[in-house]
Amino acid sequence: MQKKFLFIGFVLLITTTLQLKAQYAETDTTYKRWFIGSTVFLLGNLAPVNPPEFAQLNIGYRITGRDVITLEPKTWKYAWPNGIHPFFNKSYGKSEEKFPGYVREYGISVAYQRFLRKGLYAELNVMPSLQEFVNEEGRKIDNGFQIFNTYRVGYHIKLFKDRFFIQPSIAITHRACHTTLPDGFKQLDDKWSKFVFGEPGFHFGFNL
Repeated sequence: MQKKFLFIGFVLLITTTLQLKAQYAETDTTYKRWFIGSTVFLLGNLAPVNPPEFAQLNIGYRITGRDVITLEPKTWKYAWPNGIHPFFNKSYGKSEEKFPGYVREYGISVAYQRFLRKGLYAELNVMPSLQEFVNEEGRKIDNGFQIFNTYRVGYHIKLFKDRFFIQPSIAITHRACHTTLPDGFKQLDDKWSKFVFGEPGFHFGFNL
């Protein structure tokens, strides 16, 4: 838990202390429109217990200096309900809240960013995803579908002469709709909200 708070503190430190010109002028035609990237949460795959087997690739295009659209194919697995905050809720990781197996998801997010002032941006991220429900014996027992939204506020920071950038952020996640979960999964999932508030994010990318 201490490491989690140190990470969040690091994100806040970056957003409040770096004085960089972060985004692009509306009339600037010299900036690189395409970029690729991912998220530092890939490091979660190093966890010794229940690694998420997470993968994500961001492919982005700057429509203007203030408008950006990104496609984000991703996959991961999880064994606790999405409504439990993974950082701030002590119920996350407890055996009594664990699914009788896990959920594997495959999705493609479509994200729209609108830059408000310099590097400050707001983002809407909508992800339809396919779900596979796997029991404790490793056998798939059902399929599902959900739409998972993320409402994000963050800051874009240019590094290394704009070859590289990072985007620390904070978000609200929202399970907007999903099919009925199989028995054993549903009872645990129904206990928790469809929203999670204050989820940190940390994206990075390379301009092409």
